[in-house]
Amino acid sequence: MIPAPPHPVDLLIEARWIIPVVPAGVTLEDHAVAVSGGRIAALLPREEAHAAYVPARVIRLDRHVLMPGLVNAHTHAAMTLLRGFADDMPLMRWLRERIWPAEMEHVSPEFVYDGTLLAAAEMIRGGVTTANDMYFFPDAAARAFADSGMRACVGMIAFEFPTRYASTADDYLAKGLAARDRYRDEARLSFCFAPHAPYTVSDATFQRVVSLAEELDVPIHLHVHETRDEVEESLRDHGMRPLERLLQLGVVSPRLAAVHAIELDHSEIELLARHGASVVHCPSSNLKLASGFAPVQRLIDAGVNVALGTDGAASNNRLDVLTELRLAALLAKAVSRETEAFPAHAAIHAATLAGAQALGLERIIGSIEAGKQADLIAVDFDDPSLTPCYVPASHIVYATERSNVSDVWVGGEQLLSAKRHCAGKMADEHSAALEAAVCMWQKRLVSLGFMR
Repeated sequence: MIPAPPHPVDLLIEARWIIPVVPAGVTLEDHAVAVSGGRIAALLPREEAHAAYVPARVIRLDRHVLMPGLVNAHTHAAMTLLRGFADDMPLMRWLRERIWPAEMEHVSPEFVYDGTLLAAAEMIRGGVTTANDMYFFPDAAARAFADSGMRACVGMIAFEFPTRYASTADDYLAKGLAARDRYRDEARLSFCFAPHAPYTVSDATFQRVVSLAEELDVPIHLHVHETRDEVEESLRDHGMRPLERLLQLGVVSPRLAAVHAIELDHSEIELLARHGASVVHCPSSNLKLASGFAPVQRLIDAGVNVALGTDGAASNNRLDVLTELRLAALLAKAVSRETEAFPAHAAIHAATLAGAQALGLERIIGSIEAGKQADLIAVDFDDPSLTPCYVPASHIVYATERSNVSDVWVGGEQLLSAKRHCAGKMADEHSAALEAAVCMWQKRLVSLGFMR
């Protein structure tokens, strides 16, 4: 039999190690990923790759780990402009005395665009290829994400109270749906409903969100059981805990991405598992706001899909999923008092495929499998802090920093090359304009008189 001639592909990426995420727990040595038309054509040994494909370009990563791009499953991207604006305060004081007044004064489409573009620059630099965003003016956020080149699930936010963005819950939803219609042809953008939290959204609005989410087949993304006060307030105002109320309203389902999920009892963990909901764990924000410790290992043991998020830069100060990866693994061990809790490959799964699942994107991203989008990152292990290397997955979780990320691709397009932004509004020639915009917003926020 005459062997088939090699197939042309756009790109062949060879790497010392590849962590594909699927199959679980596997690290491959001296393999290559073939990319064609923005998708993964194959993952195979290096020699077989050169026999099977004729690449237009070859990238050799002889000292790197190649893995799926990281998924930041919960953030408020534009709040990078509020980084360090209000620290060392409890959640409700932080919101009511600092964040909400500042937002009422300054949040606008321009604020959201500039802040989201800054967030995208930070996330790409740290290996994040997909973000799940929740903030005002989602049309401006969508435009910024599109200009950055990264993938995003943009939240159609809802509150009951008026802001500079919208006046009523119906107004929020109408504007969110209009943004979704406007960007429906952007291949790297998807949308979800993002009702803020049980304490800011009414029963009627939740019911409408559930109906719309089913009609449009999109996720529902909201803060749930973040603090003890939230639970106690719900018991006082509704006679039940937040998750019980959300269950009665139809919110608890496979569409739900429940963010924080700290104050959970055993029955609520079982409830989330039984209904196929996801939890988005934000360890740095939980620690910084003294909210508590999410029962991560108990959730995983029950079968709940657990993803990772940074929250916004105002309550974390970093949009660094690699930091969340390490903290999540360490906290899971401490909280469960089990050294085997949340091991390295499980943590990497949480930062990649579990995040994709929480956003309804697991069929297109989150693992290195043929047919999926080529959302990939390379982590350079040529660093004294990563030497020697016995188990690459262990280093990814416990030793790497975002400065070790060297290259990033989204849909096969390279956004970061040798640690430098190289595409879209992230490219070096645009950096001065973004820096000037950030300085302008800083001056305006300082003018509010909160900073002392």
